[in-house]
Amino acid sequence: MPNQFAHGKQELRPVAQRNKPKVSKPRVSAQGLSTPQGVVPSEEEKKIMPQTEEFEDMVDAVINPNAGVACNKRSGRTSESAVAPAAEAEAQAPAVLVFGDSLVDNGNNNYLESLAKSDFPPYGVDFPQGPTGRFSNGKTIIDFICEMIGIPYLPPFVDPNTTGKKILAGVNFASAAAGILDDTGLNYGERISLSEQVVNFESMLEELRNETGEEFERYMGKAVVVLVFGSNDYINNYLMPSLYPSSYNYNPQAYGDLLIQHYTRQILALHSLGLRKFAIAGVGPLGCIPNQLAKEDVRNGSSCAARVNDMAILFNNGLASLVNDLNSNHSDAAFTYIDVYRIVGEMLNSPATYGFTVRDRGCCGVDTDQGQIDCIPLTPPCQNRSEYVFWDAFHPTEAANRVLAQRVYAGPSSDCYPINVSQLLMI
Repeated sequence: MPNQFAHGKQELRPVAQRNKPKVSKPRVSAQGLSTPQGVVPSEEEKKIMPQTEEFEDMVDAVINPNAGVACNKRSGRTSESAVAPAAEAEAQAPAVLVFGDSLVDNGNNNYLESLAKSDFPPYGVDFPQGPTGRFSNGKTIIDFICEMIGIPYLPPFVDPNTTGKKILAGVNFASAAAGILDDTGLNYGERISLSEQVVNFESMLEELRNETGEEFERYMGKAVVVLVFGSNDYINNYLMPSLYPSSYNYNPQAYGDLLIQHYTRQILALHSLGLRKFAIAGVGPLGCIPNQLAKEDVRNGSSCAARVNDMAILFNNGLASLVNDLNSNHSDAAFTYIDVYRIVGEMLNSPATYGFTVRDRGCCGVDTDQGQIDCIPLTPPCQNRSEYVFWDAFHPTEAANRVLAQRVYAGPSSDCYPINVSQLLMI
């Protein structure tokens, strides 16, 4: 495989009501959007389910949602304890605040009228609690980072139980199909865009101030903000000319500049609220994900869509430049750029180094499509999941997320510039 991977403060919006999170709704009905119904397998679907204990337990939990906490019928062990692993040592930060898309969403879209959901098997097949709304077979990169920092897994903001002391170690505001631009992802129905996630964070500040008291300012200054945006602004906007006019109105460079302008305003809004530590992720090699491999005309022996990767590089160059500017202009804060493109690119170029054998298709999805779409409800995934880079058509496996998290937390300056997350924590 060829090496393709070398490589002013805004006026804030009115505060949203805490019990009514800001959500983007589709403005047209021509897309045929509808609310996904509860998944109940037919007799034919049951016949193709794998006869494994973990999958049977998971399916049983979906079919009988009122049975209480998910429990392994054979061991009698509940999965409730998996939600928040206890820290053995003092946490390295008081909180982690996550803003992003499906790469880091851990359940917010469960509460939305959205087609972008993952609260059903086989999602979560390797996560102790089963399907939670994470778009992976197991842990996301955020779960691993929380473990490294020493804080519990984060609660999703839209969950009505995310109140009081439950918000102290951080909250996840991310939403599948969300983008930097408000219109991005409308083809999936409801989603919470970047600007709306910022408004939702604002709506939580009074409650957070009440919980932290005199420590509020220190808490805000030490909390780590993780932002993961940009992928959907291409996959579910610019690269869908039949639904979005963006590719007609902007060339790739101008569109990348537009995204950076919008991104900058929201990052500065978060800074104006008192947050001081930011880890900002670039987009990965989008032209190499199974979804784009199925759509793009891949030529000249390349295993990725160069046209799409070129767009990702343009965006990432702008984002890295933005991080430099932010550090120069805001000496009271620290911003770091996470080169996801480079890290994932190394996994794809040298898969054996990381224990991977499959890099061009997802572990779940329709077999004939080789993972070109999201996982099909209650359909068995591949058995050798730790050998796959991609879980479905868009998202990494738990194994790939582990590699990403390790590099983000402790990688060299070529992975995280100018510092990695462990160094960011020490500031």
